[in-house]
Amino acid sequence: MDAIALLKADHRTVEQLFRKFEKAGPNAHKLKRRLVDQMVTELSVHATIEEQVFYPAVRTRSEELGPDVLRSLEEHHVVKWVLAELDGMSPEAERFEAKVQVLMENVRAHVLHEENVLFPALKKLFRPQELRTMGDVLEMSRKAAPTRPHPMAPDTPPANLVAGAVSAVMDMGRDALRAARRKATNKVRSVASRGPRQVVREMTGAEAISP
Repeated sequence: MDAIALLKADHRTVEQLFRKFEKAGPNAHKLKRRLVDQMVTELSVHATIEEQVFYPAVRTRSEELGPDVLRSLEEHHVVKWVLAELDGMSPEAERFEAKVQVLMENVRAHVLHEENVLFPALKKLFRPQELRTMGDVLEMSRKAAPTRPHPMAPDTPPANLVAGAVSAVMDMGRDALRAARRKATNKVRSVASRGPRQVVREMTGAEAISP
């Protein structure tokens, strides 16, 4: 897959999450939290691979597109701050919905600029084989990209390459801890819903427990 097709596929994935969020009912708090968690991961990874591979390649090939790349980096910066705030926010918080709306508006404007300005220019700057090679590099970068936003981290090479690697390791640990906590919480809720006598029967294999 070439670079443009890969990045457009990412855009479509995020847009699908946005639409699902918009269709969710006002009380669908768990669904909205799950969708935002997916947005955080998808957008964090997408921003990283663009900053490590795509934008540097564009700036190297075209000085004229330098201002467009800088604008895109600033748009990333704004999105990362909103993602960082949403990452640990309760879906029932007063500003949760408002922050998601701001996030979606910013990302949609960013995507529109990339697909209408940068991508068409990219086709003129790079040969098809070069775009395919760039796509391969983007895919490799994705495997080591942070899964959480780091708005204070550098966003240009070479500093972002080092920061990205460190952040990715930290995010792996954080993701694992979050998954373990979620599993423990679900187990506690399951036990609470069955009641102590049912749990004892399951543990001992007894058919019944006398009152």
